[in-house]
Amino acid sequence: MTVNELKILLNRGENINMSVGIETLHKASDEAHKILAKLNNSYHTKEEIVSIFSELIGQDVDYGFSLFPPFYTDFGKNIHIGKNVFINSNCNFQDQGGIYIGNNCLIGHRVVLATLNHDINPTLRKCVYQKPIFIEDNVWIGSGAIILPGVRIGKNSIVAAGSVVTKNVEENTIVAGVPAKFLKKIEIKEND
Repeated sequence: MTVNELKILLNRGENINMSVGIETLHKASDEAHKILAKLNNSYHTKEEIVSIFSELIGQDVDYGFSLFPPFYTDFGKNIHIGKNVFINSNCNFQDQGGIYIGNNCLIGHRVVLATLNHDINPTLRKCVYQKPIFIEDNVWIGSGAIILPGVRIGKNSIVAAGSVVTKNVEENTIVAGVPAKFLKKIEIKEND
């Protein structure tokens, strides 16, 4: 199985038995770790970071993209980035299930985006279940937040620092806590 074939299965939502797909996952992880070693272990200009991140995810990233290394992922090929996205340092994206980040998003320090889970039944524990994460336009995710598989964060929303998001977040809202709960609605005001 190739990395692209695995990615197609993952994006279809098919469960992957680790004993079948493990070699392909290891191959993809090795490739991601080589690229991340280049990204994380020396100084790079903004242009170089855009180029290296594009190589990591296998598609061009908009020039308005900004990242403060280090950055971590164990796959890399299922991250999709909109325009003018900022990712702060020490973030960890577990992207096998797909991570989709819209335009003008801000991702704080040490944010974890996790798209995989395992079965609670020990005899099925090696099966991997994946669900994508969708972060819509203009979202701000505070430092140390954790976003779990299958979550959609609506446009203009804010996830407070340290929150664990287990359910969808409506647009124009602020959520906080463990698990994250609705805090308040955001009023959108037009610029004068």
